[in-house]
Amino acid sequence: MAEATEEVPSSLIPEGEAVVYEEELLANPYSVKLWLRYLQVRANAPFSQRKLLYERALKALPGSYKLWNMYLAERKDRIRHKCVTDPAFEALNNTFERALVFMHKMPRIWLEYTKFLQLQRKVTKTRHAYDRALRSLPITQHDKIWKQYIAFAKQSNVPEMAYRIFRRYMKLNPDSVEEYVNYLAKHEQWNEAATLLAQALNKESFVSKHGKSKHQLWLELCDMCTKHAQNITTLKVEPIVRGALKRFTDDVGRLWTSLADYFIRLGHFEKARDIFEEGINTVITVRDFSMIFDAYTQFEETMISAKMQDDESENQQAEDDLDIEGDDLELRLARLQYLLDRRAELLCSVRLRQNPHNVHEWHRRVKIFEEQDNPEKVIKAYAEAVQTVDPIKADGKPHTLWVSFAKYYEDNDDLDSARDILERASKVEFRSVEDLATVWCEWAEMELRHDEFEKAIKVLHKATYVSDRVARASLGKENPNLSVQQRLWKSTKLWSMYADLEESLGTLESTKAVYERMIDLKVVNPQILINYAHMLEEGKYFEESFKVYEKGVNSFEWPLSKELWVAYLSKFVKRYEGKKMERARDLFEQALSKIPERERRAIFLMYAKFEEDFGLVKNTMSVYERACKEIAPEERYDLYIQYINKASEYFGITKTRPIYEDAMQHVPDSRIKDVAVKYAELEQTLGEIDRARAIYQYGCQHCDPGKDEQLWKLWHAFEVRHGNEDTFRDMLRMKRSVQLQFSQAHVNATDAAMALMEQGPAAKRQRVSNDMEALERQMMQETMQSMADAPSESTGGDIVAMSNEGPVNNNDEIALDDDEEDEEEATKVALEKADDGKGLKSLAIAEKSIPSAVYGGFVKVKAGGAISLLVTCAAGGGGSAGSSGSVPQPEQVRRRRDEKGGGRRAGSVQGMIP
Repeated sequence: MAEATEEVPSSLIPEGEAVVYEEELLANPYSVKLWLRYLQVRANAPFSQRKLLYERALKALPGSYKLWNMYLAERKDRIRHKCVTDPAFEALNNTFERALVFMHKMPRIWLEYTKFLQLQRKVTKTRHAYDRALRSLPITQHDKIWKQYIAFAKQSNVPEMAYRIFRRYMKLNPDSVEEYVNYLAKHEQWNEAATLLAQALNKESFVSKHGKSKHQLWLELCDMCTKHAQNITTLKVEPIVRGALKRFTDDVGRLWTSLADYFIRLGHFEKARDIFEEGINTVITVRDFSMIFDAYTQFEETMISAKMQDDESENQQAEDDLDIEGDDLELRLARLQYLLDRRAELLCSVRLRQNPHNVHEWHRRVKIFEEQDNPEKVIKAYAEAVQTVDPIKADGKPHTLWVSFAKYYEDNDDLDSARDILERASKVEFRSVEDLATVWCEWAEMELRHDEFEKAIKVLHKATYVSDRVARASLGKENPNLSVQQRLWKSTKLWSMYADLEESLGTLESTKAVYERMIDLKVVNPQILINYAHMLEEGKYFEESFKVYEKGVNSFEWPLSKELWVAYLSKFVKRYEGKKMERARDLFEQALSKIPERERRAIFLMYAKFEEDFGLVKNTMSVYERACKEIAPEERYDLYIQYINKASEYFGITKTRPIYEDAMQHVPDSRIKDVAVKYAELEQTLGEIDRARAIYQYGCQHCDPGKDEQLWKLWHAFEVRHGNEDTFRDMLRMKRSVQLQFSQAHVNATDAAMALMEQGPAAKRQRVSNDMEALERQMMQETMQSMADAPSESTGGDIVAMSNEGPVNNNDEIALDDDEEDEEEATKVALEKADDGKGLKSLAIAEKSIPSAVYGGFVKVKAGGAISLLVTCAAGGGGSAGSSGSVPQPEQVRRRRDEKGGGRRAGSVQGMIP
């Protein structure tokens, strides 16, 4: 009878394409690729079939990582939505264990297994799995396991297990100590955390993985130790903090406060006070001082508050820490008040530690002690200051410390000690001679305040003494290697005080000896010489005082000699007036030869005043004429006005014509219009209309009609009042020509500047200079041409009338634009209104009596009141001043101009005025 066989389920019987793979697997069951293709083909098959297929493959190939990885991943994906208590999880754990039998060298399998165990919250089994993984894998792959192992230790709620894991990890990777320290600090294991951090900082090669500097780590260690003083048992906190104080000077205030806080938390209050005091007396910045002082005061206030609360408490403890300290309330209040009173002194000490050579801070320190009325501290502070401050390095004036020190003894009626201090100060090697001279002067003034006049003079005599040999060797030389004591005799300040004392207390001879000694040693200045001369003048030694002035002006150059010259000339003129004219003139000439051009005006005015008061009027005019040409150009206009006023006062206004013409040639271009206005007004006053017109023509050449319209308006009004249609046309033509010249000059200058920017500075200067010269020549030629073409049919002051019978044709008429025609129409209307609408007729100029100012100070009035004096006009003038107001005919004017103005420069006002 045949044996009965178990029937195979139909779902497991291969069909279709699977039969082909089964046949191939029977022939080659150890091909990984064939199993992978087979699994890919059966991807849509039920999981039970795929599971069987995985098991068959792994039975044939148990060492295939791909098969195990795919199998475990698919098994995990199947149960990810199930509860962790489901039996499928345990089955998968067994599968992982089976895989690790063959895959124990594969870290990925271990990581997936441990992660799967962590998901099931099996802490012990997970820890064992990590340990087995570390034992199985080579050490080169441990870092992959440890990274996940440390994360597991942090997530677990078993701190002791985490501590042990971290300690094992520190043996492999000690540079990750910060991570362990942070974990310990999170769980308040301060002692072990501080110990590990201190050990890490002691290693020179330690580098923070979190990017922190050693400075930051040191501060963290100090804060950790001081804020958790009760928990730190294995470290000595005070040496650690003091080491940080020496290493990091930028945070000493914070570190001192932390160290004091450490002892406060331990209950060692007296030790905390000592720390605060030590910190205040060692810091060198105000910021650190303020931090420590504020913490100190807060500590004392807290102690007072605690004591007050303790006294008010009904249930007081018998063994209270505060009571053990033995501090009562009054003592604590006194401590706080004493601390607050010392703040200014302590702050001053901080600034002096920053710079012990700060003179101002030493004075401030002394002032603090003076306000406290503590003489001992004042004297001690002064003594410490003069011993500490180095005069060479001093910030301020170190001699003021010595002087104030002596002044303090003087105020307390101890002159001997004050003299002793000043004598010691006179031997100090100060930075400059002036500092040492100030000490000697203060010494002398102290003697004067106590009426010790002889001692004061002796002090200054001792200070200024120098042998003739040393003086001769040092004259004209400056040896920086000599001490200030050896150069003290060169101090002008010291000699001036010596001379003042001799002048006040000594005799005239002794004072003269001091001044002469100063002159011999060349330690004088102009003011000292003026004082010396003034003293001699008061003693009626006039010639000797003048000799002093002579020495001064010969010793000093300008501008130092300015005051000497002014004083010398004024004193000499005042003394001798007109008795020594030639000597006075020589002095003025000598002064003018040594004074620069821009500073001569005052001397010239003094010179002219001298000649006016004591000399001849002719000489006065000569001085003014010379001054107008030798002083600075910008000052000439005002001086010319003074010159004209003087000439008018002494010679009459007609004699001012040459001065006006000279002024227009020598004043700056910007002031020519001002001179022209005054000159034209003068000629109009005298009835010289043609001359006034010529002056306007010359002056307007220097005025841009677009910018400076004053002179053009005056000329316009002048032509309306005195001119005719032809002269008005000439004025408009000239205005248009000048305006064109100025606009063309501006355009040319701009184009030349743009073009010459590429050629360099030298070519630019040369080109601009040539353009300006060419422009001036062009303007002069056009001006002369316009004057040559000007009509001469009218007589001075006459207005040519137009006939009422009909229009008069002008063959030389110039075609004008509409604007000019409008101006001409306005001019005609103005003239018609002036003629009361009766038509323009020839008008005669009314006769006027000539003002007496024309004849200056030489007018003589005869019987009947008639003025009889012939006054000839100045060079270039053609009109005569008489009882008649007529003016010369044009032919006479032109002939006279040709005779007298032919040799003058083209374009000058003298050649243009008839």
